[in-house]
Amino acid sequence: MTHVVHPYAHRLGIIRDWKSRWFGKKVNYVDHLRADVLVRAWMTKRLRGMYLSLIEIERSEKQYRIMIHTSRPGMIIGRGGDGIEKLRAALKKEMHRLKITVPQDVKLDIIEVNNPEADAAIVAAMVAEGIEKRLPFRRVLKTTIEKVMANRDVQGARISVSGRLGGAEMARREQIKRGGIPLQTLRADIDFARDKAHMTYGVIGIKVWIYRGMKFDKKEGTK
Repeated sequence: MTHVVHPYAHRLGIIRDWKSRWFGKKVNYVDHLRADVLVRAWMTKRLRGMYLSLIEIERSEKQYRIMIHTSRPGMIIGRGGDGIEKLRAALKKEMHRLKITVPQDVKLDIIEVNNPEADAAIVAAMVAEGIEKRLPFRRVLKTTIEKVMANRDVQGARISVSGRLGGAEMARREQIKRGGIPLQTLRADIDFARDKAHMTYGVIGIKVWIYRGMKFDKKEGTK
């Protein structure tokens, strides 16, 4: 039996950076970690359907900065920045409810993802959206992977769905794969994401792997 490791955690500190970064003299690890996990979960749930890629958190002694990477920034920002102000107010209210210490300055940065078809989290959201619209899951997988492979940055992709596919009585797993995905190569830039499609008969689990070539040290140069 093999040991399955998370593609992100496996490369942490090699080609990946931490999603939460804390700066300050006193770091209360337990409280900070609980706050980051709960805030990230709430933000993901609140912004569902807005093609969210990544939520990064930076914390200093006075500032709490959340960087939201999305392919639809206009939907979050709203007209004249109205949406972002509502989101900040809702976040502070939720932090009070969860008994999280609210910092003096809560800052939200919306960063646009320029290449959404090469982002695993956005691709997983696209698959979930298609399945929730009751489209045939095989067609959804095929059209999605074709869009992904049409991107010149992508060298390989795999999409896996599992659950009561098509409303069947027995759960099963189906997957589609194109190109190569070297999971054990540490410098391989593999983006991985999980998502769920909520159906009347249960939840369909979605996993996406996207291989975007090798990452080399800046001194070495790209080979």
